[in-house]
Amino acid sequence: MVRGLSPARSRGRSKSRSVSPGSGLLRRRRGNTHHAAPPEMLVSRSGSVRPPPEALSPLREGPDPEGADGGDSRMERWSLWMKGQLCRAPSVSVASASASASQRSDLRLLLGVLGAPLAPVHVSCSDPLPHLSIKDIPIETSSAQYILQQYTAACGGQKLQNSVQNAYAMGKVKMIAYDIETATKVIKNRNSSKAAESGGFVLWQMNPDMWYVELALGGSKIHAGCNGKLVWRHTPWLGPHAAKGPVRPLRRALQGLDPRTTASMFTNARCIGEKKINGEDCFILKLCADPHTLKARSEGPAEIIRHVLFGYFSQKTGLLVHLEDSHLTRIQTNGGDAVYWETTINSFLDDYRPVEGIMIAHSGRSVVTLFRFGETAMSHTKTRMEEVWTIEEVAFNVPGLSLDCFIPPAELRFSSVSEACELPHGERVRTAVKTATAYRAKVVALDKSKENVIGSNGNNIVLKMDI
Repeated sequence: MVRGLSPARSRGRSKSRSVSPGSGLLRRRRGNTHHAAPPEMLVSRSGSVRPPPEALSPLREGPDPEGADGGDSRMERWSLWMKGQLCRAPSVSVASASASASQRSDLRLLLGVLGAPLAPVHVSCSDPLPHLSIKDIPIETSSAQYILQQYTAACGGQKLQNSVQNAYAMGKVKMIAYDIETATKVIKNRNSSKAAESGGFVLWQMNPDMWYVELALGGSKIHAGCNGKLVWRHTPWLGPHAAKGPVRPLRRALQGLDPRTTASMFTNARCIGEKKINGEDCFILKLCADPHTLKARSEGPAEIIRHVLFGYFSQKTGLLVHLEDSHLTRIQTNGGDAVYWETTINSFLDDYRPVEGIMIAHSGRSVVTLFRFGETAMSHTKTRMEEVWTIEEVAFNVPGLSLDCFIPPAELRFSSVSEACELPHGERVRTAVKTATAYRAKVVALDKSKENVIGSNGNNIVLKMDI
């Protein structure tokens, strides 16, 4: 299976169609074997496919603009070009060692926090929305149900959304870490236009509760996915690892790409008031992760204390226009004071357009704040990051998509890493987690050896060690 391809790859291509520069790379990677193309199939998709207006530095510019012979060929050139970008090896910087290290650190922070964050709680798109009721329930809950009913209707209706069995989206992203604040000074990135990292992503979704995303940025690439039972991620610095806690949706899908999962996410939310967002009156729905979920997501010295999600729904259109979530992590080091990390992500959704009757947000931006405090009063730091994205292509019910597209890597069988490892200074947390895991393995091995020794004496005595 070749991941990250547009659904247009499943169509047969005529000899008259132009081929993007990335197609040669794909042919070399596949070898000389040719397969017959399947018959042409119609796939519903966004009408916003067009060559990018600017270069995605340091990656190659967009597909060959020559021979624009229609939407289908443009779709093919986009998919081939995007696959070439995702498959390229990381570029080698020729800058000084200090500048290169700083750039790698910023890129790692951007990809770790903004690359593939997850929603607070587990939801299933197969669960129906609750019926609107005002009896024996608080007014905050009934108001939230009414708001979700309006949101579902504004996005095309529940019947139309339930007809979607899988979905695909491709887009461009630009990220930057532009402001770092300490107790004594503020470090601003003056050359923000040059420091911004550009790239792109592809996202596949399939019922029930399966998704896969690839994101390439600044010469690096991350993968993340869910097969309905396990959420995993692969980063250049950690390799493949499983996420702690229950299966949760991808937050990027909630940013205007998956109305059905978004409505399911806020099923148990409460309406807490109203607020103006960019001059538009909005209802506010609040959702908190339960203590059981928070405990399952914690591991070793890293403890997730809270995770709260706020959704701002327009009173005029009923659509979700702003998404805010914040989670607090407590890291207890050996013999030291606890350190707290608060991660807040504010996402603004814009440019809603219908794709086969379903309203999809085609652009937006996210502002992230990482606030570190604890230890001493003068040791706090605050880092601000920003992401801007645009959606180039959306398709529903893509033919040929199978469960094989969502199989996790084999090495994840015994691997798991907590969310705190994506934060700065995560090396100490990761080291502590690995040490604790190795210690538990040694204890289990010692228990088994003791059982074997005592059992060989014929007394049928089993010795257990309590540590």
